[in-house]
Amino acid sequence: MQVHHIRSATLVLSIGPHHLLVDPMLSPPGAMPGFKMFGGGRRNNPLVPLPEGTSALLDKVTGVIITHEHPDHLDAAGIAWIKERKLPVWASPTDVPSLRQKGLNVSELRSGELGLLVEHIPSRHGPGLIGWLMGPVAGFYLSYPGEPSVYMTSDAVMCDSVLDALSRLRPELVIAPAGSANFGVGPSILFSQDELLTLIRKAPHAVLLNHLEALDHCPTTRRALRERLTTEGLGGKVFIPEDGETLSFSHKPDAPHVQPGPGPGSVPRLQKWVASRIG
Repeated sequence: MQVHHIRSATLVLSIGPHHLLVDPMLSPPGAMPGFKMFGGGRRNNPLVPLPEGTSALLDKVTGVIITHEHPDHLDAAGIAWIKERKLPVWASPTDVPSLRQKGLNVSELRSGELGLLVEHIPSRHGPGLIGWLMGPVAGFYLSYPGEPSVYMTSDAVMCDSVLDALSRLRPELVIAPAGSANFGVGPSILFSQDELLTLIRKAPHAVLLNHLEALDHCPTTRRALRERLTTEGLGGKVFIPEDGETLSFSHKPDAPHVQPGPGPGSVPRLQKWVASRIG
């Protein structure tokens, strides 16, 4: 399995015969407004360009996974790119209807699709009320025969569903956002550094941290994060890729795949509706 990190939360996951583009934010620098609302430092996003070689990498993509519809995970350029190539899209049942309204060929990502075992793991995009107002977010656990199992938390803070997935599914790779995004006032809407330390300690195997240095409301830098991990003695199992970097992971025979659960029993349609109106 390979993880081709592109920028922020955008990556290509090569698993089995599939090359899956996850959360495409493909706009050029400055094409979107800033997300930081208070305290100064607001800049148009993205802050950095797509890395060299992105076009050739995208030419290999066979499908797309969307964890949620915030513009740093699916922007206008990403939608246009998917439509131009007529690629299949997979998402949570919460997002399938609205993605279809955008003209995408989208299906629910569930076990059996692409030969994958799948569990949809809801998370919270911030604590308390702000997390609810940010809207529903879907993490995904994926496993494919002979490949490492992977849990993509999507945008999240530490919550019971994340802790349960780590202990129950025992993924060989966890991909999590590390930018500690903040609107300039109030709590972070992504894992704080302290929460990341908890996640890394709870993760049974490797952790890949992304969502760094590409958006104006994500203050954490790779350098600061590496220094913190070194101080805490946790650097050995953590990968922090540079934009454009590709990392390879192999399945461990002593880490058998866990049969995923059925996932959530209901769809948070009211939360989705309210969040879409606020956004």
